[in-house]
Amino acid sequence: MVFNVLVFYGSAAGSWCPAREVTACCLSCTRGAGHRLALGAMAQRPWRRTGLKHPPLVALGVLLALALLALTHLPPPPTGDHGRARSLRMAPAPISLSPAPRPRQDTATTLCGDKPPARGTRRRQGDSWRLRELGMPSPSPCVERPCRRGDAQHGDRLRLGGTAPPWLSDDDIQKMKLMAYGQVVSKTRVPAHGQVLRVHLHAEGDPQPTGPQGDCGDGRCGLIKRPGDLYEVVAFHLDRVLGLNRSLPAVARRFSSPILPYSYTNGATRPVIWWAPDVQHLEDTNNDQNSCALGWLQYQEMLRTHGRAPVVGDVPCKSIQHGEWGRLALFDFLLQVHDRLDRYCCGFEPDPSEPCVEEMLHEKCRNPAELVLVHILVRSSAPSRLVFIDNAGRPQQPEAKLNFRLLQGIDSFPETAVAVLRSGCLGRRLLESLYVDRELWDSQGGAAGLRPLLRTLERRGQVLLRYLQERNLTAVRDTPR
Repeated sequence: MVFNVLVFYGSAAGSWCPAREVTACCLSCTRGAGHRLALGAMAQRPWRRTGLKHPPLVALGVLLALALLALTHLPPPPTGDHGRARSLRMAPAPISLSPAPRPRQDTATTLCGDKPPARGTRRRQGDSWRLRELGMPSPSPCVERPCRRGDAQHGDRLRLGGTAPPWLSDDDIQKMKLMAYGQVVSKTRVPAHGQVLRVHLHAEGDPQPTGPQGDCGDGRCGLIKRPGDLYEVVAFHLDRVLGLNRSLPAVARRFSSPILPYSYTNGATRPVIWWAPDVQHLEDTNNDQNSCALGWLQYQEMLRTHGRAPVVGDVPCKSIQHGEWGRLALFDFLLQVHDRLDRYCCGFEPDPSEPCVEEMLHEKCRNPAELVLVHILVRSSAPSRLVFIDNAGRPQQPEAKLNFRLLQGIDSFPETAVAVLRSGCLGRRLLESLYVDRELWDSQGGAAGLRPLLRTLERRGQVLLRYLQERNLTAVRDTPR
């Protein structure tokens, strides 16, 4: 900015100097003062009589004032939708479900950020991150729900005070409380699963177990899995948000029971999955992870004929409704679970470190007649519906290696799940649901730590929607829970 009207009062005669000539005027004043001192020692300097400081100091002060005045006239910086300066877009952070450092006791952890913490309370970066800042599409059908905080104490593992998300049933909440708070009264090893313990849990108010190890037939047992299987807890909430309702309730928990080995009580957060006592297993010890033996070719034929063709010798498979396979395929594709429908990794090029390569299963892809399905399970209480177990899929699976073989032969998908994917609400609802599980939320660094995972699931959902559109596939009405 140019200021032509500003002048400086600095000469010996009291004349006004233009601002652009301040330096010359100051030099002139200095020379005039020296000349008067030579004429007489009693002569007073004019700037002393007028109350002015030494001219160079005054010039410096004026220059600083001009600079401050110019700064006040600068235009404001560009801002985003919320009044904050726009930041550079960063590459998505790698997804990790390994336990993050636990928050301080004075950390204020909120989901919606609609109520600021009390003065003096420290806020951990990311935990007050608003749902609408996920960076994901929010079409008009997706209306942000009001934040519902529980009234639980800080030490509680579940935030279930007040109203729970509507996709969690009363039965879900009851089982989640058992998994989160139940006292471990016994433990047993699970055959062929060395790092998994089945524990009997006793909740306050429940009758004492009848035997020394308890009876898991009473529905009060859970499986404690490895810390690396925490993705199963996310899978449970994904199942409920999508309205599939086929996975078993799961929570994250840290244990301190003296009954458990030290590796289970060293402070690591582990997933606990409810043990369904009525899941049917084949008597064949080599194939006991199925309710029915089903090969890939049989499976494809059953999908093509909508189950009207008989599956020889497999009565449980005959009872499974056709729509169940669409639920399973959609769920497994979003999570990239290969163990059920493609344990041989035939739908993508696996890395040499993949179990399907190390166990030489990938070589069987050349002969489809040798391919079998695994973890195809039903419950005796609901033989027409599948039950999803071992849902720790692959959050790190890149989009270039998404396994579309999981969708092969499927001609329809559940209506409610497709509607959630189209609405753009998946990430927001998942965040609200995961907030209920305090242990999982804190171990992953809150909303900021879960953000990459939610974006990955959203992107996979959009890929699935394009797949449906390109093949003109339909969405069918859901079957009862």
